[in-house]
Amino acid sequence: MKILVTGGLGFIGSHTTVELQNKGYEVIIIDDLSNSTEKVLDGIVAITGKRPIFEKMDLKDRSKVEDFFKRHQDVVGVIHFAASKAVGESVEKPLLYYENNIGTLVYLLKELSKKNKSSFIFSSSCTVYGQADKMPITESAPVKTAESPYGNTKQMGEEIIRDTCMVTPGINAIALRYFNPMGAHPSAEIGELPIGVPQNLVPFITQTGMGIREQLSVFGGDYPTEDGTCIRDYIHVVDLAKAHVVALERLLNGKNQDNYEVFNVGTGKGSSVLEVIKSFEKVSGKKLNYKIVDRRPGDITSAYADTTKANKVLGWKAESTLDEAMKSAWLWEEKIRK
Repeated sequence: MKILVTGGLGFIGSHTTVELQNKGYEVIIIDDLSNSTEKVLDGIVAITGKRPIFEKMDLKDRSKVEDFFKRHQDVVGVIHFAASKAVGESVEKPLLYYENNIGTLVYLLKELSKKNKSSFIFSSSCTVYGQADKMPITESAPVKTAESPYGNTKQMGEEIIRDTCMVTPGINAIALRYFNPMGAHPSAEIGELPIGVPQNLVPFITQTGMGIREQLSVFGGDYPTEDGTCIRDYIHVVDLAKAHVVALERLLNGKNQDNYEVFNVGTGKGSSVLEVIKSFEKVSGKKLNYKIVDRRPGDITSAYADTTKANKVLGWKAESTLDEAMKSAWLWEEKIRK
């Protein structure tokens, strides 16, 4: 079976490509290399022994998207990662985010709607919940006004897919609402490769541990949590990648109850920023240079998943601990700095 993975050379996309190839799927990657590198293909080959088909393409070019589906009419499933994802940048460049994250989604769905049957997995986010009223967060928690254009593109993306599925019986879709992906493949052949200053906590920690960053700023030490720092649900990227394969197979095997479904993908456990730092210090044997500074605008106090639905309905569960995920992230950092 041939599966298209958009943004397949990115952090989550590359790990998902590995899991798909390990299960015998033929993978085609589309990536414009705006936030990734073609060298990631070598890491995928080193792990799986197989090179996915790769097409460098900007999905904003509608004619190229149309041409791709004419050439690859045997694609049975699409996992859509390709999107701009920096919250801060989205505030500064909202039109870039709406064009890149919404326009490309529309072009893909238009092509899939021409097929008799197709399966579509959407990379969504827990940002759709905003500051939820209750923890842990269930899929029935209200979707609140987005804190950023990035978050808004995930909300809009889900709405566009749901509306399309209502009138297009041939498309079956699942939106996976990620919590906080971290870590790297245990082989250290692929991992997170942030361009410039990392936007996420874990690569900033590992770069500080490596001496690339002088100091880690912990934004806020006065939140109403046990140690005063924000709480998030950190999930190992390999567990997250496996969730995509399980979700895809649910659709391919006709196990879905509706033609549009939503699942939280997290561990179900919240960890504070200081707990993540302590995990790093434990697995690396290094003391981290960090400083607690003022809160950052837009940060919410706490967000962690209720994973009951994913565990019971999807049949998927996160397996890795915070320490295991952090150790893999550190091994990856050490490898790429050699």
